[in-house]
Amino acid sequence: MLDEKQKLFQIIDLGHEIAQVKDVDILLERILTIARQFVNADAGSIYIKEDNRLKFSYTQNDTLQNKLPTGHKLIYSTFSIPVNNESISGYVAGNGTMLNIEDVYKIPDNVPYSFNKGYDEISGYRTKSMLTFPMTTTRDQVIGVLQLINAKDRDGNILSFVKEDEPFVKHFANNAAIAIERAQLTRAIILRMIKMAELRDPKETGAHVNRVAAYSIEIYEKWALGRGIPVDEIEKNKDIMRIAGMLHDVGKVAISDVILKKPGKLDADEYEIMKQHTFLGARLFTDQYSDFDEASSLVALNHHERWDGNGYPGYINPFTGHPIVGYQLKEGKVPGKKGEDIPAFGRIVAIADVYDALSCKRVYKEPWDEDRVLETLKSERGKQFDPEMIDAFFDSLDIIKSVSSRYPE
Repeated sequence: MLDEKQKLFQIIDLGHEIAQVKDVDILLERILTIARQFVNADAGSIYIKEDNRLKFSYTQNDTLQNKLPTGHKLIYSTFSIPVNNESISGYVAGNGTMLNIEDVYKIPDNVPYSFNKGYDEISGYRTKSMLTFPMTTTRDQVIGVLQLINAKDRDGNILSFVKEDEPFVKHFANNAAIAIERAQLTRAIILRMIKMAELRDPKETGAHVNRVAAYSIEIYEKWALGRGIPVDEIEKNKDIMRIAGMLHDVGKVAISDVILKKPGKLDADEYEIMKQHTFLGARLFTDQYSDFDEASSLVALNHHERWDGNGYPGYINPFTGHPIVGYQLKEGKVPGKKGEDIPAFGRIVAIADVYDALSCKRVYKEPWDEDRVLETLKSERGKQFDPEMIDAFFDSLDIIKSVSSRYPE
């Protein structure tokens, strides 16, 4: 067992760890994982405050997870509840106070809040002990709720949450609030860039880029685990890729409205101009101050390359728009990159982008039915798409479908 001083140092280190995460979705998942590990909680959830409601944003449950086949994830729906005294999380958010409940099935009648047993009844899970904290910023604003469920001892027996751990969890929750606020600002800035593109291209919506980015990290994680890439490296790359994936088509801000908003098929000359959005997008990240800038440049440049070498823009210098020295033109065109010459992030976003484009309505097409979409993707294995990565896509399909419902048009 750690003493108080060791716990304090540990919680400070954990605060530093979450401060390194930039994307808000990756951050919420990481906060929940770290908090659960600190108090050895079997399960937990995070709610983010939006206006006067709490959005159920992330959940984890080891007991239910362990019942799934290896490599599968829990699938859950997002919903929201009002900030009021009726629910445990609503009470915590509304009053800015912590609740440490020994057994949620035995809450006294003289308190205003109650526990909804509905999820337990559906899942067959038994929620017992619960530690619920407000996540409060330096301005004393509650931006969310961190809820930890079923503390366990080393033998797996459910215990009450230790009272002595409360100040450490509170300190962590407040650090988490600051990190979330910072990540939300990053997301807001990116979405403003997307809105600029949306003004030019109606297809480039916030929902579309969020879905493409979310699909991409699921495909990446499955592929990377299959390749034996260390978990720490995977977590770091998921954070980077989530942001880069959102910016894959940002170069369209430089393409003419006549082309972007054309309701029909582009002619050959128009299509050649449209292709320029790849290197024009990469050019926006000329001054690279971080891994995010580098990844965003690579994704923008390479997400239309094909595994078989028939994609675009090929071996081109994004800063000049001219072929890279040493690559000869073929029939007046720059040769496309092929196979693993295409950066991994670009190969992954290519799959996510096509899946979303085919699945959704566009000004020039209705959404395809799911069987047609999946059959098309499968037929492009080893042609348009990296074979290993398209396999990872299909292995992640259940979670990808659930992700799509979080970002409706």
